[in-house]
Amino acid sequence: MVSLLDRRAIRLADGSALLSGALLYLGVGLHPVALLTWVALLPVMLAAPRVSARRSALHAALAWLIGQAGLWFYFTDTVELPPVLALSVVLYGAALLVCAVLFARALILRRRALSAIVLAGATWIAGEYTLSLVGSNGAWWSLGYSQAEITPVLQIVSATGVWGISFLLVAVPVALAAAFAPGAGTRERMRIGIAAAATLVVVGGYVTTDFLVISAHDDAKLRVGVGVAAQNKDDVRPESAAGQRLTARYVGLVRSMADEGARAVVLPEKAFLADQSTLGRLADPFVVVAKQRHVDVVLGVLVRQPDGQYKNIALAIPGNGAAFSTYTKHYLIPGVESDTTAGSGLTFVPGSQQRLGVIICKDLDYPNLVRDFRNAGSTVLLAPAWDFFNDGWLHGRMAVTRGVESGLALARSGRDGRLTISDGTGRVVAERESSWDRPTTIVADIPTRTPRTLYARFGDWFAWLCVLGMLYGVGRLVIDHRRARRVNGPAFGGQAGGAYGASRSTLSALSPFDVVTQSAPPGPF
Repeated sequence: MVSLLDRRAIRLADGSALLSGALLYLGVGLHPVALLTWVALLPVMLAAPRVSARRSALHAALAWLIGQAGLWFYFTDTVELPPVLALSVVLYGAALLVCAVLFARALILRRRALSAIVLAGATWIAGEYTLSLVGSNGAWWSLGYSQAEITPVLQIVSATGVWGISFLLVAVPVALAAAFAPGAGTRERMRIGIAAAATLVVVGGYVTTDFLVISAHDDAKLRVGVGVAAQNKDDVRPESAAGQRLTARYVGLVRSMADEGARAVVLPEKAFLADQSTLGRLADPFVVVAKQRHVDVVLGVLVRQPDGQYKNIALAIPGNGAAFSTYTKHYLIPGVESDTTAGSGLTFVPGSQQRLGVIICKDLDYPNLVRDFRNAGSTVLLAPAWDFFNDGWLHGRMAVTRGVESGLALARSGRDGRLTISDGTGRVVAERESSWDRPTTIVADIPTRTPRTLYARFGDWFAWLCVLGMLYGVGRLVIDHRRARRVNGPAFGGQAGGAYGASRSTLSALSPFDVVTQSAPPGPF
């Protein structure tokens, strides 16, 4: 019979799921509170060694579902994901968190705290990275973007990609939970503290050095302008009266930003709807103003093809009078752009010696594509974009993160979202919300000699290391479990948090899903 004290402890542990859920709700999403993300998983992880595996799994799943509740309307209405697909994304995250918590719990109970920290973080990253490879939205889904406002933390991605931040966001709560787990001794806590201090020194040293190296190249500057005219429709044809008025407004924005010293100007995605016969006439006024003001102009256009399909392109019009080039969007929004043909290849503003790359909106969700631009010589990306109103901050910060990963400055013009100009350190040098009912511009200087980063050179090495680490860790758990069961027989079930002092062999027989009655004394990690 469960005592009153045990029932209170269980209710307290159940409350950890609600607390973690609330922290995830605030710390992850369209407008995250960055500091809360670091402790969001802590309540669930603190409870995990004190309750059964089944209850711990339920805590983790419930916390994630609560945390994602605020994104359901965004998934199903704003970006028009089918409810089944939106639900599958949410359940995927819940299952991933359950695995990470159960693996950490199993190792904490074995007094293998460092292994618990590494395996939980590696499991989460393996899941994030796998989804980025097989899903339809690239690296859109990551805890790491919650830290995009904290520049020193964001600098980590220049070595590891966004995966490095996500790893730490999971590993830190596990480390704290292991340090305060039932029966954790001074020696165990010292090891955790030493490992944490060493990580802080390595990460802090790298971030500081990398920031200084990038800042040392800030002497070469390019003044860029980003602008959106008053516009609330995406089907404005350039030959129509409305199209001619809109063209005049955009040409006026180019002139005004050039008067402020801009040498490159970025206008938004799908500003006009053209076809093969009208595209040239649409470009003519921008070619004229680009040549007159010696300013490079990048403009987004939706082009109808003879077969009824569309291409989402960006015109790259150089200020030196040379012929313009076009870039076709590579990665399309499922559903919203189902009638649009994807492009391939890289495009640079003619005459920029591949220094100025041209990219469109969602393409910035794909680290590999941005890395290709950097390795081809680009140091600045000019990006027409179109946000979904309330996701302007998040999608803009994803783009900023891509720039830090590969060492690129970025000028992004987001309709119905945000205009953003950032440098290769993640510092947002200018930003402003855009609106359909008023013209909006920003102009700022950005560096053009940012060196290539470790991530640009070596790609997703950290993510693959996490995948291998997860496979090794899970394999070891399974092998140890089977070996111990052959020697000792099945483990006993019951409530966690009972008397301490069971043999290490008894605990070794436990899988992550077993219910634990006892804890082992400190042992090797």
